[in-house]
Amino acid sequence: MTVFRVIGVAWWLQLKMRSRSAFDGVLGILYPLFFSTVVFMMFTHGGAQGPALLSAAVGASVMGVWSSTSTTASAALQQERRQGTLELLVAAPTPLPVVILPVTLSMATIGAYSLVVTLLWGRFVFGVDLIVQRPVQFVVAVVVTVVSIGVLGFLLAVSSVRYRTAWALGTALEMPVWLICGFLVPLDLLPTWIRPVSWLLAPTWGIDAIRAAAEGRNALPALAACLGLAAAYGVLGSLLAIRLVDAARRHATLALT
Repeated sequence: MTVFRVIGVAWWLQLKMRSRSAFDGVLGILYPLFFSTVVFMMFTHGGAQGPALLSAAVGASVMGVWSSTSTTASAALQQERRQGTLELLVAAPTPLPVVILPVTLSMATIGAYSLVVTLLWGRFVFGVDLIVQRPVQFVVAVVVTVVSIGVLGFLLAVSSVRYRTAWALGTALEMPVWLICGFLVPLDLLPTWIRPVSWLLAPTWGIDAIRAAAEGRNALPALAACLGLAAAYGVLGSLLAIRLVDAARRHATLALT
């Protein structure tokens, strides 16, 4: 029951945070389909078929994961700040990372929803053949990719506790991340200096693992890289949370209201 309650709270927060009205909140749930529809129309109009169209569908689905997951935890903490309860969270005996990380991971359920709905939207509306050659690796790659983006959102959320405007960083990075992680454009087409940056982002390896599993290639190397980076984000976020809060308390600059 506890797991279902956490998931229920995540969805409720998603609806509340997207806007002030319930109608716009529902639109927030539909948001991942907006960009994916444009992607499907562009690729189908360009004559993409078979593996190329499936690759575009996978990229569009992970775009939805980023949009739904990367900033939701930060927005939740911003809402706590507006309501005057963020100070209670920071001052709680429970370490701050332990407070924030479950919120972030619960929001990852919305990312999983975005991915599944985008793929189904491509299948039934645009006729994308969802033929997966290695289904087990595909499912594992999807889960790891969603979690890795969630943990990256945790890192952004930690920064938003200390810096008020840090929550907007994920939104500002949305389209650049789509580009440099190779969601739609092959990394070979990008300038060479961008590639080392993309290698430091877990979604780059996550999308590669998902595509590899779908096409029948071995997804384990990319999967291991994605999982390793996610773990590094978690450790870095935890250390950063402790240091930021301690430093802010020492200098009396922790603005929680």
